[in-house]
Amino acid sequence: MRRKKKLTNLAIDVFLLTVSILMLLPLVFLVANAFKTPAEMLAWPPTVIPHDPTTANFKTVLADTPLIHWIGNSIAFAVMSTIAIVATSAIAGYVFGKFRFRTMNILFALFLATAIVPFEVYMIPLYFEAKSLGILNSVWGLLLGYLVMSFGIFLIRQNVIHSIPDELLEAARIDGAGEFWIFFRIVLPLLRGALGALAVLAFFQAWTAFAWPIIVATTRSSYTIEVGLALFQTGFTVDLGRLSAASAIVLIPSILLFVILRRNFVQGVASTGLKE
Repeated sequence: MRRKKKLTNLAIDVFLLTVSILMLLPLVFLVANAFKTPAEMLAWPPTVIPHDPTTANFKTVLADTPLIHWIGNSIAFAVMSTIAIVATSAIAGYVFGKFRFRTMNILFALFLATAIVPFEVYMIPLYFEAKSLGILNSVWGLLLGYLVMSFGIFLIRQNVIHSIPDELLEAARIDGAGEFWIFFRIVLPLLRGALGALAVLAFFQAWTAFAWPIIVATTRSSYTIEVGLALFQTGFTVDLGRLSAASAIVLIPSILLFVILRRNFVQGVASTGLKE
């Protein structure tokens, strides 16, 4: 039995390692292509390590395009969206998890139902709203479509139910604590892991957004990085060298954020119960 268990664990480890390598391989080729010459990039079979590394692609991208400005737009948009989503999800999740009203479950079901509605369905009405407010080609226009995340409300609600005992909140109320004091001094510190996980998800959702920014940001100076990267591809050609170099630069903020918040991300997702 022990030998069979060891073989099973070994097979699982080999399978997971193989899948991990296959998932990382495109990123490895992306970074490698950024340092390749055009001739080596089109050679077959492809090489993982460039024979003649060059930084010409990076120099061309930074000189010919406002890539840093686009990254700044995306960072501002993603950070503001993350703050808004974390704030709204924390408040709504706490209310749905700990306050008992007859209509609370109905309201929560309505919030969850919005998750099955594709963003493209209400994207055009949202565009006309942004136009009427005069916030097109600005970070505020981008932010209009990314203020609330239904999954974030669900995530925080589940953590509130399973991680924060009612007795703790009742004890605070008996001692004279108000609801705002309880929320900021008790609830939020206990939800640190879940909020960290939600922050990572919200940041990447805004960082990788494409459909909404491409219709709201129509001037070159207001592009986000995803819209800017699309400029390297035309109807008939793709500038693989510059596209790979720009994509490699764009990976840096994402990797740094995940490295900083990886512990909170894993902790928050692992502690999220699916049962009530």
